[in-house]
Amino acid sequence: MSSIAILGYGKMGKRIEAFARERNHSIALCTNDTPKHIPEEVEVVINFSTPDSAFDLVSLGLTRGIPVISGTTGWLDRLPEVEALAITHNTGFLFSSNFSLGVHLFFALNQKLASLMANQGDYEVNIQETHHIQKLDAPSGTAITLANAHTAARNLQGYSEDPKTGYLPIRSIREGEVPGTHVVQYTSAIDQISLKHEAFTRDGFALGALIAAEWIIGKKGIFNLSDVLNLHA
Repeated sequence: MSSIAILGYGKMGKRIEAFARERNHSIALCTNDTPKHIPEEVEVVINFSTPDSAFDLVSLGLTRGIPVISGTTGWLDRLPEVEALAITHNTGFLFSSNFSLGVHLFFALNQKLASLMANQGDYEVNIQETHHIQKLDAPSGTAITLANAHTAARNLQGYSEDPKTGYLPIRSIREGEVPGTHVVQYTSAIDQISLKHEAFTRDGFALGALIAAEWIIGKKGIFNLSDVLNLHA
């Protein structure tokens, strides 16, 4: 049993709290605000706040030497600063754009697809992602992670939400209560190859974040969910 602080108490934070209590953890703090301090007993911080507040909330835990799990996207230009804080304060930090086990298997398949299609010039690649209307950032962090494998394999300049030569197109859709659907497509004049992951609920994301939080306690360094799931083996 561990003592956990949940910073960002929206739908995801509430699901993480529910799973944590089912697994007999104690919750020392749940808040949408930026607290002045974190209770002494906290052993790990889980951050699912907003892009605007994520850096301050993650830093709050790391500067106390408390390991932090973060799933907030839309602020990753400051990720190197956070990683440096974790090293300086001799603690652990793990960021993932998506904490679903299925998504990380999807990432591994996507990497293989990018490698196989790297020299298939007759095919054009694009990505489509669909999420609920409350999601603040677009494209999603998961879509960007997927795109990076293909831009590297094809020597593209990056990704774009508008059609642009030399860039991988990403289309972002916000509708209803969709937890998250991602589709990678390779299209030629004669056929199409698609790789798709569709989440049915947010529970996989919440449970994955909690499993990562359980795993990182006592560890020092910069990690990702592949470390937690031992996908490098």
